Amino acid sequence: MRSINRTGLISGTGLIITGLTATLIALVFPIWSYADRSGTGLDTLNAETVSTKFGPLSGLDREFITKVRLAGLWELPAGQEAEERGTTQAVRTAGQHLVEGHMFLDARVRNVAARLGLDLPNQPNPQQRQWLATLGAAHGQDFDVQFANILRKAHGKVFSVVALVRANTRNSLVRDLADDANTTVLDHIKVLEATGNVDFDALARDAATASPPPLTNSPAPPGPQTSPRTPVPVSPSPEPSYTLPPAESSPPPGQGEAS
Repeated sequence: MRSINRTGLISGTGLIITGLTATLIALVFPIWSYADRSGTGLDTLNAETVSTKFGPLSGLDREFITKVRLAGLWELPAGQEAEERGTTQAVRTAGQHLVEGHMFLDARVRNVAARLGLDLPNQPNPQQRQWLATLGAAHGQDFDVQFANILRKAHGKVFSVVALVRANTRNSLVRDLADDANTTVLDHIKVLEATGNVDFDALARDAATASPPPLTNSPAPPGPQTSPRTPVPVSPSPEPSYTLPPAESSPPPGQGEAS
């Protein structure tokens, strides 16, 4: 009996020691394995960030600058269509706000991109061209409803991106651009809702079921860039007074710019 007890005690102690050792290894292993692992959020941030005289410029910053330009390339002509074809004063007023807001933001984003040495797109992306085609095919009250809901949905998604960039950017130019974008987008959201045509239930369902959109490839790091081509006309195209000028030339950072 005495021998059996001793063996049981030793076996029990061994199990306890083995368990404690396994627990310690489990606690230490993640620290060791993740400490130098590439692909983490911080590694990605560091890899996509470049230095500028206005502060670090991240991949998200460059994504934001591109999206501001893209927004103007389709929302401005959409607003001009609403000014001309809206059946109510509220829709026409919303169109006017979109035209004026994106003329202002487009001038701002071209200035920022030039100072950072970034290239900008000169035509809407396929999804935006599809939205313009939908508006172009709509008439009467159907146009009013399509305009209010397509634009309100798009602005709602942009609004969250602007907030994220404004909260996290370390670049002073991007911070100021985000301030202007925030004010403009909120104004557009309000005037679109004031049309009385926004389907809030549909917006809520879309937000609940939508997956996060994939990030597009960020523009190249700041540096000398080839000047973009003249903007490609979109359908419906804005009147001459609303034509967007091409992105400004992109000089190397630090040449001819005062901080």
